[in-house]
Amino acid sequence: MNIIWSEDAIIDYHQNIDYLITEWSEKLAAEFIEDVEGVLELIKIQPEIYPISNYHNIRKAVIRKQISLFYEVKGQKIFLVRFWNNYQNPNNLKLE
Repeated sequence: MNIIWSEDAIIDYHQNIDYLITEWSEKLAAEFIEDVEGVLELIKIQPEIYPISNYHNIRKAVIRKQISLFYEVKGQKIFLVRFWNNYQNPNNLKLE
């Protein structure tokens, strides 16, 4: 399975890392990166492991209680749509 990152997912991912480094620690940022890599490995092996979200055909993987990954499976491709801070207003979440 190929994983394809959307521009939004790349931006979200780096913003989360930057925030963790600035506000918490490099260690916590490294743990977040490891958590993401672990979830991505699981998704590669079993793409349907996480439940479908409230958005049509888009699945939601909780990375940590604060951050979720939204992704879509199309054939042999996994499209990473967004990394989302779960404390934000869900009405602001745009998945395209």
